[in-house]
Amino acid sequence: MTIVKINAITVPAGSGDELARRFAARAGAVDDQDGFEGFELLRPTDERPTWLVITRWRDEESFQAWVKSPAFAHGHRSAAERAGEGAPPPVGVHSEVWSYVPAGGSDPARP
Repeated sequence: MTIVKINAITVPAGSGDELARRFAARAGAVDDQDGFEGFELLRPTDERPTWLVITRWRDEESFQAWVKSPAFAHGHRSAAERAGEGAPPPVGVHSEVWSYVPAGGSDPARP
């Protein structure tokens, strides 16, 4: 069964574009992981400071295998760090990971 992981990241005012840029710089880094089904970065449309990183996985085991993999560590390093430079300061000031399974909904794309 699909599992949804949501990383809720609190971002200070004026830092959201940098968060989006950093995610864009590593787009596709998780796409080849076994059990990975999709990714979205959601920007708030109001004044709240929380951005959401939503990933879908085949199951909890697939997600945990990715978290424990070298690909996870590599993907969470900045481009500067991968080039041997120092790490930039973090954009987020707080984050927490939420875990859900689909419990209903609709798919208008299906006939």
